[in-house]
Amino acid sequence: MAIEADIGLIGLGVMGANLALNIAENGYPIAVFNRTAEKLRVFADSAGPLGERIIRAGTLAELVAAIRPPRAIILMVQAGEAVDQQLEQLQPLLAPGDLIIDAGNANFRDTIRRARALDEAGLSFLGLGVSGGEEGARYGPSLMAGGTEASYARVEGILDAIAAKYNGEACCARLGPDGAGHFVKTIHNGIEYADMQMIAEIYGLMRDGAGMSAGEIATQFRRWNDGPLRSYLIEITAKVLETRDPGSETPVTDLILDRAGQKGTGRWSVIEAQVMGVPATAIEAAVAARSLSALKTEREFAAAAYGSLGSSSALERASFVATAEMALLAGKVTAYAQGFAVIAAASAQFGWNLPLPAIARIWRAGCIIRSDLLDTIASAFEAEKEAPNLLVVPAFVRIMQKAVPQLRAVVSDAVGSGLPVPSLAAALSHFEAYRQSRGTANLIQAQRDFFGAHGFDRTDTAGVHHGPWGLAVSSVSPAAMLDGPTRSSPANSGPVEE
Repeated sequence: MAIEADIGLIGLGVMGANLALNIAENGYPIAVFNRTAEKLRVFADSAGPLGERIIRAGTLAELVAAIRPPRAIILMVQAGEAVDQQLEQLQPLLAPGDLIIDAGNANFRDTIRRARALDEAGLSFLGLGVSGGEEGARYGPSLMAGGTEASYARVEGILDAIAAKYNGEACCARLGPDGAGHFVKTIHNGIEYADMQMIAEIYGLMRDGAGMSAGEIATQFRRWNDGPLRSYLIEITAKVLETRDPGSETPVTDLILDRAGQKGTGRWSVIEAQVMGVPATAIEAAVAARSLSALKTEREFAAAAYGSLGSSSALERASFVATAEMALLAGKVTAYAQGFAVIAAASAQFGWNLPLPAIARIWRAGCIIRSDLLDTIASAFEAEKEAPNLLVVPAFVRIMQKAVPQLRAVVSDAVGSGLPVPSLAAALSHFEAYRQSRGTANLIQAQRDFFGAHGFDRTDTAGVHHGPWGLAVSSVSPAAMLDGPTRSSPANSGPVEE
């Protein structure tokens, strides 16, 4: 008697194939389909003993027929138009109550739209953020779900089984409705961009400033992975730096072109932060750094045009290494604080009621940014439920008090040496501005009111006020006044757009 699948999966790329094997290995029969028949054959033939739980479907109709109703089908196809095309082909074959799970890197706004459209058609939709890369998909990813409670309950057993485990707890949770899961995955990736960029900046200072070899830098990262920086990214950084090319015995990193790719999720995180008015400058700098890295030809031209520009790249190795660990920790904490601030803002804006402690917990294993720090973050959010930002939670105040002086030293060394540290510098500037009880925006408000009558709040009187700028105009030189229109008072002219 033919087996009946508990779930289906469409798309046998690297992530889809490994996720399917993970599901089968955890005891769930799965039906699979791929647009390219050859890829489907190769996958099934290489599944080994797990092939007994894998049903090959040559068509979408065969896939649907092979799954026990009410059906649940995972989509692992390229984000964007491909998802909509797949839904269009699949929808006529499904029955009311069937569930579609988009486990790709979808834009959460698309997920909201798709969930509403499928709900109107009598179908359920789950947006599932999956983090952990190829290895995570195969042996246990971090899973961030968005959808109705009923939809999630239908596949919760499977998702818990295939998810990474941290002290026996599945790194999987329903975080809210419709696009909540994909949004959290987007911000996860934004934090990931910042974390990777800061690590690369420290590597650059060691390589170009302190003159350390790839192997020497690897040794340092291995040591750091036994301390407060312990994390997946620190661990793999040591591994990639110590790996040598089999043919030349040259460190592989020395042979890799300095041009980083990106697939869009980091950029989405920056866009959403800007839309919601939440400063996420360390993340923004990391995304911009990747874009700048792509300008390889232009950078080579600029290097020839400017030369050293009087900079000195000599860093004293021992003193720099002594400060770099805590500097990197301070930058990492700031990036996490910015990411969670964006998540909190989205939770309020969309009415998602996102559980910040749960998000930190499901990131403790399986995902790319997993680190020991996340356990502290989860506990901090549990203890300080009303804290407006991670940076003012007592546990992290203590960390930053110790680490920020080291971050200042590293950024200062980098600037003095003419070496770029955009994300670390952005993290430092964010922290310094965040802790200022009185900043410099009062001058900006004065300028805005002068040229646009935008008004300002006063420290001594309630209400919206305008300045007596007519007195200031009279002191401007006649030559300067020829550069633009004059007026006695912006308040009399109506607001001007910035």
